[in-house]
Amino acid sequence: MSFSFMTRFRAAGLLMGALCTAPSVALAADAPWPVKVVIVTTFENGADTGDKPGELQLWAEREHLSEKIDFPGGVHSILSTPDHSVIAVVTGMSLVNAGTSIMALGTDPRFDLHQAYWLVAGIAGVDPQVASVGSAAWARYVVNDVAQSIDMREAPKDWPYGIYANGAQRPDTLDGTGTDHGALAGYPIVFPLNAGLAQWAWRTTRATHLMDTPKMRDFSKGWADYPGARHKPAVILGDSFASDQYWHGIHLNQYARDWVHMFTASHGVFAMSNMEDSAIATAMFRLDRMHRVDYQRLMVLRTASNYTLPPQGQTALQSVTAEYPDEGMPAYEAAWRVGSAVTHTLTGNWARYATHVPTARP
Repeated sequence: MSFSFMTRFRAAGLLMGALCTAPSVALAADAPWPVKVVIVTTFENGADTGDKPGELQLWAEREHLSEKIDFPGGVHSILSTPDHSVIAVVTGMSLVNAGTSIMALGTDPRFDLHQAYWLVAGIAGVDPQVASVGSAAWARYVVNDVAQSIDMREAPKDWPYGIYANGAQRPDTLDGTGTDHGALAGYPIVFPLNAGLAQWAWRTTRATHLMDTPKMRDFSKGWADYPGARHKPAVILGDSFASDQYWHGIHLNQYARDWVHMFTASHGVFAMSNMEDSAIATAMFRLDRMHRVDYQRLMVLRTASNYTLPPQGQTALQSVTAEYPDEGMPAYEAAWRVGSAVTHTLTGNWARYATHVPTARP
């Protein structure tokens, strides 16, 4: 028997032994785990359990996400229920992290995501015109911030802000920009989500009890001129504006309102600011074209940790550096309380929702 044959023989034996001692690995490769719900978070503070929460911790502790799965294509291990029907991913903050992580998960051969519902459950800044801190908003649109800009010190005197659409001659107009601003445009801006699913999610969760503490109420007094901030925390329908800039202030807030209104043909209402949602939507759209996921099963839930403009008596810089009320817990709690209600409804009625996406009319 030749040396090369013996080497191959021994290598084959070692391989067979490895396969026999690791059946779960072979099974995962041969039969991907069918996932029902993917929880999408963007960051965690410290450990996954037992310390100061970030976006992931309440899900990990309360939804029995006890299995940790290595995820080389992301920034954090994937957490999963023992049967792999519900998994949670941390994308990392910013557009570049979020889109890459979702593409990595969407093409991971260990998971069957064809029927999975994707729930973005992250905190955000809220426009005090529409809601108060601790509120939750289901989005019908995700809007991106690809734009041209001029420093306001150099912009024309009559401009409200120095940001305008590519091809336009001034802010708050689409003249000269063309008609395509969707997911496949040269400058993709607007991503309509499944409005019927968003409406169903809102109806399913609109009575959810949210945190409403003395600190939250005291914090909101500075925004008493805005109707949303005067109301108790609530579950609403409101749209997502994603930017790689952590912006803040009266003028930029007006820009966000105008931008969402303009690119959704007056149908959208800016509610929540964040740094990930348009990249997540882009990745989901492309994964759908690759027949890996169903874009119509994407839900975006953002919960308010702070306001997007300063209160009376503070500068924008003072406001943007201020601590969140109750250290952000109202927003983390709202994301889990509202998001888990939808998650449980979907998984608890899987025989129906596996093949039929829930919908509701406005």
